[in-house]
Amino acid sequence: MSTLEGKRIVVTGATRGLGRGFALGLAAAGARLVVNGTNAALAEQVTEEIRAAGGTAEPVVGSVTDDSLAERLITTCMERYGGVDSVVNNAGIVRDRTLMNMTPDEFDEVIAVNLRGTWSVSRHAARAMKATGGHLLQIFSNSGFTGSIGQTNYAASKAGVMGMLYAWDVELSRFNIRTNALWPIAETDMTQVVFDMAKKRSEETGKPVPSAADLGFGTPETIAPLVVYLCSDRASHLRSQLFTFNGRKLALWSHPKETWIERKESWTLDELDAAMRNSEEKVYVVPM
Repeated sequence: MSTLEGKRIVVTGATRGLGRGFALGLAAAGARLVVNGTNAALAEQVTEEIRAAGGTAEPVVGSVTDDSLAERLITTCMERYGGVDSVVNNAGIVRDRTLMNMTPDEFDEVIAVNLRGTWSVSRHAARAMKATGGHLLQIFSNSGFTGSIGQTNYAASKAGVMGMLYAWDVELSRFNIRTNALWPIAETDMTQVVFDMAKKRSEETGKPVPSAADLGFGTPETIAPLVVYLCSDRASHLRSQLFTFNGRKLALWSHPKETWIERKESWTLDELDAAMRNSEEKVYVVPM
């Protein structure tokens, strides 16, 4: 039996890049899919590719910013396959611009897709999963932790996704609904700027252009096995976890934990200053 034989999975943003790679990988592992995207031709294309390989898929075209579309993704899965076992919330966009130049519309557009869209699809999915259990997988980015120049909107959306993940774990675990997050490091349209910069440096230095692997990036196809695993029964013990994966290196993030410094009496400004200056410096290193 295939790893996901009989599993019913909704994948948003499934028509290109990571989402397409995830959909193909899930279908190859035996899952029955509802594939979503805003481009009808691309949605039909990935659906036909899955079917041609012997898989099962149903396209639903539209934006996750539309709550009625989010609901239709779940009802389609239930009507077509009899239930919903997992949702992969992959739909996401960027509208890069620095804080002082970003428009309200550019901020709102990213929040609407990346954050509200994830919430909307997950809300309808959780209602469908309440009686049977299930799994919600959120796609994360390091921008949500460390920030990135020109990505106030994107960083806010991804930080919000992690906040929702922790809230949902508290709310939904009693219904046996798991929620996890994945930060995939892969070569896609959204990461193309990294490769453009690497090519420019190579032209300036005369050195060979580094490959995606040299830069620590995988491909949608090499990331997909982890998505398959997390949606399988073999991962039923994993909940409220964040993983980083580039197809070769895998990281499991520790949960945030505070460090307390306590005094018996109230603090003076000098004592606060001394405590802050003596605190251990934390250096963030991107796991590769």
